[in-house]
Amino acid sequence: MKTTDWFTSWFDTTYYHTLYKHRNDADAQFFMRNITSFLKLPKSSHIADLPCGKGRHAVYLNSLGYKVTGGDLSSNSITHAKKFENENLHFEIWDMRNPIKLKYDAIFNLFTSFGYFDDDNEDIAILKSIKNGLKNNGVCVLDFLNVEKVKKYLVENETKTIDGIEFHIKREIKDGFILKHISFFADNKQHTYTEQVKFLTLAKMQTYFKKANLKIKHVFGDYALNNFETNTSDRLILIAK
Repeated sequence: MKTTDWFTSWFDTTYYHTLYKHRNDADAQFFMRNITSFLKLPKSSHIADLPCGKGRHAVYLNSLGYKVTGGDLSSNSITHAKKFENENLHFEIWDMRNPIKLKYDAIFNLFTSFGYFDDDNEDIAILKSIKNGLKNNGVCVLDFLNVEKVKKYLVENETKTIDGIEFHIKREIKDGFILKHISFFADNKQHTYTEQVKFLTLAKMQTYFKKANLKIKHVFGDYALNNFETNTSDRLILIAK
């Protein structure tokens, strides 16, 4: 049974950040350098990073000279990110399903932060919100996983020990979702969470974007911006206006 808004509770825990503490910042920065260069985004651009997590992409984009606003539903993540604020870098609690109030030169949705909902219309509503939040000629960057490669190389069971916590991870593809069941014992208690991301192929994404009136201009398969190949690419990166 799928949990309603699983991300609201899981992303706000300290355990989530423990499990993913070794995420590769070098990869993230490499991608940000490449994408801003490819898009020829002038330094005067205002970029929204939504959702921004603890702000690793937003902080780096700001270091490149951009004005950046990061938004995330997790109050713990935003509290952490706010330590890095300056006059051109701001963070706020922000549900990406809500209408975007300002207009941005670019809106980035990074690191598979999409496709969380059972109802396709909720995902499409996010894209419509992004479209409405873009200035004329503004650009949307959506960085998703390549579901076909995930399916091909799915690791069904895995155990990771991080900071003394043994995380048991079980993955499956079921009912149109990639599910990641995470269980562990910590602080004298057994915890269980399930991450769910919709199995969104390029074709399905194209129908979503069309319904949101976003025109896909480029499709890349990795952070080096190589062409997307269905069976081998690590990522599905969509550039749309």
